Amino acid sequence: MVGFAAFWANPKRIINRVFLSVSLNVSAWLTCLYFALTAVPGLPWFRWTCFVGAFLPVHVWLLREAVIGSFSKFGVLASRALPWAAASVVMAILAHSSWFVPAHSTPENPVYGWGFRLYWVLHFGVNAALCADTVKKLKSQVGVARIELQILLIGGSATAIAVLLLMAVGILFRTKSAIHLQPLVVLAFYTLTVLAITTHRIFDARHLLRLFMQRVALVALVAGAAFGVDVMFQLFLPEPLAFLVTTAVVLAFAVELNAWLDGFSGRFPRAVQARGAIISISRGQDPISYLIDRFSTILSGWGNTETAAIWVREDMRDLAKRADIDLSDGSWESLREVKWVTPERIARERSTPRSQMLRTVLETERLGALVFTKGATLDVMIGMGVRASRRPFTFPEVTQLQELGSMIESSLARSHLAAKAQQAERLAAVGLLGASVAHEIRNPLVSIKTFVQLFPIHYMDESFRVRFSRLIGSEVARIERLTEQLLDLASPRKYEPDPVSLHEVVKSSLELVYSKAEDKKTEIITELGALPDIAFTDANASKQVILNLCFNAIQAQESQERPRWVRLTTRNVDQGLELVVSDHGPGIAPEIRSRLFEAFQTTKSSGFGLGLAICSEILSSLGASISVDPFTPGQGATFRVVFPCPPRSS
Repeated sequence: MVGFAAFWANPKRIINRVFLSVSLNVSAWLTCLYFALTAVPGLPWFRWTCFVGAFLPVHVWLLREAVIGSFSKFGVLASRALPWAAASVVMAILAHSSWFVPAHSTPENPVYGWGFRLYWVLHFGVNAALCADTVKKLKSQVGVARIELQILLIGGSATAIAVLLLMAVGILFRTKSAIHLQPLVVLAFYTLTVLAITTHRIFDARHLLRLFMQRVALVALVAGAAFGVDVMFQLFLPEPLAFLVTTAVVLAFAVELNAWLDGFSGRFPRAVQARGAIISISRGQDPISYLIDRFSTILSGWGNTETAAIWVREDMRDLAKRADIDLSDGSWESLREVKWVTPERIARERSTPRSQMLRTVLETERLGALVFTKGATLDVMIGMGVRASRRPFTFPEVTQLQELGSMIESSLARSHLAAKAQQAERLAAVGLLGASVAHEIRNPLVSIKTFVQLFPIHYMDESFRVRFSRLIGSEVARIERLTEQLLDLASPRKYEPDPVSLHEVVKSSLELVYSKAEDKKTEIITELGALPDIAFTDANASKQVILNLCFNAIQAQESQERPRWVRLTTRNVDQGLELVVSDHGPGIAPEIRSRLFEAFQTTKSSGFGLGLAICSEILSSLGASISVDPFTPGQGATFRVVFPCPPRSS
């Protein structure tokens, strides 16, 4: 059934055809072995079992040649098959000869002739030679062919050798238990070979062997622990209670042991590191374009490829991407149906218009894997470039990539929803601020209207004309400033964060502050103690924030008689670099502290209360934060800005 299923999946593939033949051979061998162990007399069926088993090595050899691609040269293939076919024929003849097992042999007193011993030696030698020859072939193979040859070494030759060793153990110790284990061994390795060679999933031979050995170790250790714990608890507990306690203890032990074995065997260590890096980056409030760049770098390191592309869609609309590739709607829909695709999977499955479309994308863009992740709000497609070694992406790696894709989709969706929420809040704020804007604009307009109405009457009055020209200029400038700040609030500019020296940004900003501070008799104090002082931000945007905070601090102290000063300090903190701007003014009243960073919140008679709202928007877009210390009478206001440090190179 498995052989026919593989053949039906892709009849044009040579490997699947040969595998069907191998499956028929294995099925015949298992059938004969069953009758040899159950029928009376069993000797004829034992001969047929060995007769059928004699042709398994040549079948495995044919499967190996199909993997390598030697079937295109039939004449060369036939000549190379002669030694293997001859060995199988010799073993088959020996199985039905009188030298194999004499007629007087009985199950109670089995007798084996020299022909049986020769059969065993030939079978073992042929499989060992097949292993050695396959190892030589491995050196000249790359990509999926190399992996499939490794699987054949484990699934084919190793199975035959294990069966022969069990046969020898049964003969030496005169026990049928070893013979009864032969079908289980064959089915176990046969299943691994089926998954690795005939399905669309590509498995690494080392992964399969490691997984098999880990499971064997887990079962053996848990069984031993269960036996020992049960014996111990039965010494002082009733048998039913001892059984329950033993079950609970052993289950807990099995969970911990399995996790320890995962770590000990080093399964997917790079995936663990990639998950940690993705989680670390996702904790911030970075824009989606920045996240895509960082995630692409992580995926390139995880997959050991030069390129990793990420496409993001929302409602079939391209939202963001990191790749110079425009994928058609058909490609998205095709991948949405299959979830993931590799060149090796397409080669193993039946040819369909969908698979041909995906094959074209993979070949044109030189991609080794494509994975689709469907989220609640976003669709994410991840493309991994072809490795320099041409080593294919195995199914465990595809599974890891799907897991990483789900984590990436969650992070991108959270960033996208946060950006949409911020934009909605900005637009809502602009709408709700209509009345405030009308009030702010009406005052200068009323003054302008009054002077315009009086202008014809007092045109000849020179002092009136002077006052008129001054008022018109100042009131128009006030409206212009309000308009510019509203535009900054509603449609903030896009900033490009880069590693910059925070101290240099502070010093260049203060050059613009000194003149106003001197005019207002305010001292500027700097305590730049951060080391290193490299922050990941936009220099011009940060300068705008610093200027705004400094000017606010100077204006807050204009009406006071006590000493006026503004202090700027920097220091290193866990989250990055902290810039503290404090003053000696009246401080921020507790009743407006919660609304301080909202638009049109101000304590000054002049201004519109948009400066801190704009600063908050700028810092949020840069992944930085701003906060104000609690109000303390007589100590002024203290604002704290935390800039992120440059990300570590992956």
